Amino acid sequence: MRDGSGPEWVIREDAGQPVLVALFLRQALGIRSPDELPPLRGLPPRTVPAWPEELQALLEREWRAYWAMTVEPQAHPSPEPLDLVDGFATLVALPESARALRGAIQPHAAAAVAFARDAHERYRAESTAKRGVSYRAYASAIAEHERQVGRRAHSFELNVQVLPLAQRGVWWIGSLTVAVTDGLRGDVVAFDAAIHPIIAELA
Repeated sequence: MRDGSGPEWVIREDAGQPVLVALFLRQALGIRSPDELPPLRGLPPRTVPAWPEELQALLEREWRAYWAMTVEPQAHPSPEPLDLVDGFATLVALPESARALRGAIQPHAAAAVAFARDAHERYRAESTAKRGVSYRAYASAIAEHERQVGRRAHSFELNVQVLPLAQRGVWWIGSLTVAVTDGLRGDVVAFDAAIHPIIAELA
C-alpha cells in the first residue's frame, strides 16, 4: 500500500470460512465447477447417492450462483433477498429460490462448519506466527514488477484466499480474487514466483 503520493494497492488475505464451507459443500454434493479448482484435502469420499441428472444440473447452477456471491458478494449481489440456512450459523445465505441446494446442503452443515472453522484457525495461527511476512511477500512481488516494467504499479485490489487444496497452485476464482494453496503460501520462494504473474496482470 502506498503513502497517498501515488498509486495505491490493497491486498486482503484470508482463509474465509464462507469460502471454505462452499468448497466443502462442492465436494459433498459432487459439484464439478469450477473445473480447474482442485478439491480440498482431507475430506472423505463423497457418500451421498448419485443425483438424477436433472437435479445434479440444478444443484450445479444454484451452487455456482451461491459460489459467486460467496467469493465476491459486492460484484455478484443476489437478485432476491437472502436467508440464512439452518445449521450454518452466518456462513451460508441463499435466495429462497435455491430450494434444491438448500435441501441438499443441510445434512452437511455440522461437518462443513467444523471443517471451515478448523482450517480458518490453522491459517490464523500461522499468520500470527509470521506477522509481517504476508505484507513483505506482496510488496516484494510488486517491487519486482515495477523494476521489470519501469514504472510504478497501477492502483489495484486483490483478494487472496489461502485454502487447504489438494494441489499446489494459484487460481483465479473471481475478477479480483485468487485461491492459493496453503502449502504454496508457506513457501516464500515458490509463492513469490507464483504470485508475480497475478500482480503483473493487475498492476
